[in-house]
Amino acid sequence: MRTGAGAIRGVIVDLDGTMLDTVPDFHVAINRMRAEFDLAAISQERIENMVGKGSENLIRSVLAVDFDQAGVERHFVQAMEAYQRHYLAINGDHSALYDGVIEGLEAMRAMGLRIACVTNKPIAFAAPLLAKKGLTPYFEVVYGGECLPRKKPHPMPLLQVCADFALEPAEVVAIGDSSNDAEAARAAGCFVLTVPYGYNHGQAIQETDSDGIVTSLLEAATLISTHNRNAN
Repeated sequence: MRTGAGAIRGVIVDLDGTMLDTVPDFHVAINRMRAEFDLAAISQERIENMVGKGSENLIRSVLAVDFDQAGVERHFVQAMEAYQRHYLAINGDHSALYDGVIEGLEAMRAMGLRIACVTNKPIAFAAPLLAKKGLTPYFEVVYGGECLPRKKPHPMPLLQVCADFALEPAEVVAIGDSSNDAEAARAAGCFVLTVPYGYNHGQAIQETDSDGIVTSLLEAATLISTHNRNAN
């Protein structure tokens, strides 16, 4: 992070691809939805490149494998209903925490940082998933994709967290796995750290503008601690 900057007092953490590997859940739910349309199953690797921009974009991308634009729109409402039904039935069953997530959140909390989760995932999916994986207690604020008028990469959700915490954007760092997170943070005026193991729409995270790549949330916490010591 930039030298000469003030201390970090808040952290905004992404969910899918940052704290949890949720593609296996998407894979099951999407292919159950596709089976209702008599469509062939698609691979987990293909789905991985579609996630991160919200459920509407995901389902349109899945339908576009087999339909033209008119067909996508014709089937969208029914496909979304089926996907949501199947996803809620298995939400969290096949997903797993990445290494260092709990340790990183514990370290951030011990440092007295304010912590929020901002995801493009619908809150009806995000809230029970956080609870199922034991993550809920770490977050003062959780925003899903439909909680505010705009979602990442728009800066609105990050700016809302800054307002909730009564912090300036320069006192907050966003941690995510994709260009959506980085673009939102840059536009909001927050720091941004990226992880290399998530879902970045098929692009290498090294191509994304950030203040650093960290291998885990624990490494992110260590970096923030070092930054704050130098800032004080």
